[in-house]
Amino acid sequence: MQAALKEDGLRMWRHCLLSGLVAWLATAAPASAFIAYVSNEKSNTVSVIDTNNWTVTKTIKVGQRPRGIEFTRDGKFVFVAVGDDDSIQVIDVAKQEVVDTLPSGPDPELFALDADGKILYVANENDNTVTIIDVEKRSRLGEIQVGVEPEGMAISPDGKILINTSETTNMAHFIDTTTRQIVANILVDARPRFAEFKRDNSEVWVSSEIGGTVSVIDPAKREVTKKITFEIPGLRSEAIQPVGIGMTKDGKTAFVALGPANRIAVVDATTHKVTKYLLVGQRVWHMAFTPDEKYLLVTNGVSNDVSVIDVAAQKVIKTIQVGELPWGITIAQP
Repeated sequence: MQAALKEDGLRMWRHCLLSGLVAWLATAAPASAFIAYVSNEKSNTVSVIDTNNWTVTKTIKVGQRPRGIEFTRDGKFVFVAVGDDDSIQVIDVAKQEVVDTLPSGPDPELFALDADGKILYVANENDNTVTIIDVEKRSRLGEIQVGVEPEGMAISPDGKILINTSETTNMAHFIDTTTRQIVANILVDARPRFAEFKRDNSEVWVSSEIGGTVSVIDPAKREVTKKITFEIPGLRSEAIQPVGIGMTKDGKTAFVALGPANRIAVVDATTHKVTKYLLVGQRVWHMAFTPDEKYLLVTNGVSNDVSVIDVAAQKVIKTIQVGELPWGITIAQP
């Protein structure tokens, strides 16, 4: 009888131990991995990064000078602008290879998908236009004449306004997506490179690389309401060149890539004050959040790597070597 009770006790102990171990493993295991794609401008490749272990799992050969890059809405394909080949290449995520091209116009750089993922708007730097592409039909629907050297592209949360920035004209062009006409031209500082909307459509931010500022624009009034500036001890002002911008979904925190300053500025998006600078790799360009916003990945063009930032801790935790001159980055949305 005592032996049987002892055996039952051992079984219960083993069961509790096993259950506890399973529970611990469930909490200790990394979150679902997200896949990041990085365009490498000089090596003409795209690096595929597994965010589960922060390693490059695949290098995909693409066309000449890849820059802008973005997942399709269904996560099955990745579009990459290959500027010197005058096209948008389509990477099949399952096959991890180029399977198609879109007719983008000359020298595509950045682009934006509409909310449904059916229309692609592409900045064509060399001919001062925005090309409109029907994604399903793989055909051009038309083009919009904009300023000199268009680059930055963003669509408002309600889908009604497309923003294009022109580097030489120093303007943010507001384009009505229904009429496909420019409805406003907002003057910003020198060489605007990127545009980013707040999720509530209350602001659009435009980075000016040579001007060294980020202009905060009221989309309703269509005027600049604030300019964010940056100061880093020991660095000349001309070395601080804002480019990529990333903003949390709640609109409270923004991250700004400062180019050859080799830093990411952390900005309180409510007060528009810089709260911190994070040292990353050399010549930081663009960035993308993991869908859970736990991490922010940024591309460093000269050091040929990607820095991983813990968003909550506001700390760089990892560096991943990729191809030559990494430029753009995109991460699949679940």
